[in-house]
Amino acid sequence: MPAVASCSEPPVSNRSANFRPCIVIPVYNHEGAIGGVVARLLAHGVPCILVDDGSTPACAQVLDTLARQHPDAVTLVRLPVNQGKGAAVMAGMGAATDAGFTHALQIDADGQHETGDVPGFLAAAAARPDAIICGHPVYDASVPKARLYGRYATHIWVWINTLSLDIRDSMCGFRVYPLAVIDALAARRRLGQRMNFDTDILVRLHWDGVAIVNRPTPVRYPEDGVSHFRVWRDNVQISAMHTQLFFGMLLRLPRLLARKWSRA
Repeated sequence: MPAVASCSEPPVSNRSANFRPCIVIPVYNHEGAIGGVVARLLAHGVPCILVDDGSTPACAQVLDTLARQHPDAVTLVRLPVNQGKGAAVMAGMGAATDAGFTHALQIDADGQHETGDVPGFLAAAAARPDAIICGHPVYDASVPKARLYGRYATHIWVWINTLSLDIRDSMCGFRVYPLAVIDALAARRRLGQRMNFDTDILVRLHWDGVAIVNRPTPVRYPEDGVSHFRVWRDNVQISAMHTQLFFGMLLRLPRLLARKWSRA
């Protein structure tokens, strides 16, 4: 079980009985970037849950300091060993549910996402609390071309496995989830634990009929950014995920086609 250092909640301007958001940040050895990311996020007045995914002592110390400096705004969840991005996000969302939040905004720890877009994403979620607000990346020149072109293979598989173009980009880790639908899905299905998580959960939620709202957002790749994508391991896991999703789509084909025709 993850260790949790709990904190009280600061006031949030857009909180209501049906919309009480927090921010979940999976962290694995991002000690150089996480301080700046947290500082920019806290400016929006939304509680942050940092999930230490078995980081090195250097990164763990930075996270301890952030939690100590912001006891009313930062909760630190610590996984004893590295379990992967998906496991870290799910641990953070579990802590969010336990703390009484209704929605969680997921964002990466390396600084590639535009923290200035947080209010817009949360406003969209408040307007559609039943939907997932899913970031659709708008890249600048910093994006590695291999990563950019490689995403299209996943896009095609997602369009096949959902029989739709509803999901513009399933790999962007900047999105807002309604926690109730996450809890329901996690109760019956083990989700991708590593880099296969973002696509796996989005396709399965789409199968469940959860609405997807795509929202463009700038994404940049910092020159000194730390990537934990492991080409062989992660590509094998992603390929296995697409295979499982494809057969899952075939099992759901009549229902997915009926849904598609009802929208026509």
